[in-house]
Amino acid sequence: MILHEELSGPQLRSLIRNTSIHWGGNRKLKIYGRLGCASGKRMKRMNRVFFTGSEEALALGFRPCAHCMNTDYKKWRDGFV
Repeated sequence: MILHEELSGPQLRSLIRNTSIHWGGNRKLKIYGRLGCASGKRMKRMNRVFFTGSEEALALGFRPCAHCMNTDYKKWRDGFV
């Protein structure tokens, strides 16, 4: 897990461009989703975290976003993840 506040703007863009970062999340709400999700774009910078994969997010106790990952969220909600 990478905290947003630990990265400068150019560092973050570089990690996203070279596909080191695939997912973003809210560390207080323990929700992760796609980097382009409208819900994720509204969160405060201090709460943003980034993941290399969904497995990493799930292992750290984060749940899928109900907006941008609706199918995965339903599986998680029903206990199939």
